[in-house]
Amino acid sequence: MGGGVLGTAMNVASNPAVQQTVQAVQTASQEITPEQEYYIGRAVAANILATRKAYSEQAATDYINVLGRSLSLYSDRPETFGGYHFLIMDSDEINAFAAPGGLILVSRGLLRCADSEETVAAILAHEISHVVLKHGLKAISNARWTAAVEAGVNAGVQVAGSPGLQQLTGVFKDSINDITNTLVNSGYSRAQELEADQMALVIMRRAGYDPHAFYEMLFGMKGRLKPGGLDFAKTHPAPQVRMTAVEKTLSGPGQPAVSASSAENVRQARYKAALGAI
Repeated sequence: MGGGVLGTAMNVASNPAVQQTVQAVQTASQEITPEQEYYIGRAVAANILATRKAYSEQAATDYINVLGRSLSLYSDRPETFGGYHFLIMDSDEINAFAAPGGLILVSRGLLRCADSEETVAAILAHEISHVVLKHGLKAISNARWTAAVEAGVNAGVQVAGSPGLQQLTGVFKDSINDITNTLVNSGYSRAQELEADQMALVIMRRAGYDPHAFYEMLFGMKGRLKPGGLDFAKTHPAPQVRMTAVEKTLSGPGQPAVSASSAENVRQARYKAALGAI
């Protein structure tokens, strides 16, 4: 019973390293809970802020939090485990990061691409859309699955198990590093960015903001981005590509006309008071 192929298979299956690999693969295939997503997002945001300073102007921070949370209520995911939180990075780079769970970091450089509350709303709605669509979470899940399978191969080959077990213990930590690298270095995929753009248009319209301001924000970004830069120029599709897709949607059938809002003057005054010196 203990010899031959069957006996070898039973010995391998009963090995602690293999059993833990199976558990890791099963865990990787399960959907991450909202609480886990929150703590993953905190870790990702902490990694990003380790090399960037937070902007200390409280009025500006309060403003984008009120605006961002108001917009999130009109999204398909108005609540997360820890809620939506917005922070301004004290950086001239044109960049933003949407960490899982609703932790959103926006640079001063990106906010300078906006010239109104509507265009700031466009920026925040895009980042909220990444959270709603769970783009970061999907990347982490994929990384966990790949790492678990690779660890399983190692544990199967090395029945003693210690190298495999060591790799398994680093799966989750490595996943956080993977998503941080994705946000900072490679960015979400082109398809995901364009998907977030389209959802942002929906959020803006639901919240009473003219979605055409999204096109205006991209136009402002196009004039400020430098080719080959380390910000949106590196991690996002070219503004012109995004502008073309947005324009097609805004001019398509079934798009209701947008009239001037009576709140426009109030919004502009709010914007200037909070972000006029950004």
